[in-house]
Amino acid sequence: MSSDIKILPHYTYDEYCQWEGRWELIEGIPYAMSPAPSPRHQWISANIKYELTGAIKKTGCKNCKVYDFIDIKVTEDTVLQPDAVVVCKDITKPFLDFPAALVVEILSPSTAMKDRNNKFFIYQSQKIPYYIIVDTDINEIEIYHLKEDGKYQLEKNDAGTAYTFHFDEDCLAEALLSNIWN
Repeated sequence: MSSDIKILPHYTYDEYCQWEGRWELIEGIPYAMSPAPSPRHQWISANIKYELTGAIKKTGCKNCKVYDFIDIKVTEDTVLQPDAVVVCKDITKPFLDFPAALVVEILSPSTAMKDRNNKFFIYQSQKIPYYIIVDTDINEIEIYHLKEDGKYQLEKNDAGTAYTFHFDEDCLAEALLSNIWN
């Protein structure tokens, strides 16, 4: 049995801001967001943003906007960059420090475990109403909706059927997410 003590570095948002490239920071541990996502990943990401933007525009919701990856600063030592984010409030800082209306993570081999576990529970604890996980290997979209008990529930979303997102009191956006595969 080894008596060596392993000491892991613990980074903060200020240090994170000095790094080059794309990173995420979870409880002080850095995760490189490289190499760049695969072409299919990027294509699916563009399509999902297009579908969400179109759905929001159809409703006339002026407050809600779809963003590419944006820093979500959860704490001083946790900063996440989802593949897409819907925000329905003004962003006044270089990062988001309040719950988004929706976040999207597109799984890749290097991020699947983190997206399904660490980030799932972080987004849930931040009370983000919708968390979408896209699995490009099996062409599956999982929509998790935050319920009154503060837990995500997997919603039924049949292929070819629009899903209605309740972003604001007056913003109900219907998106046909199965279109992202075309």
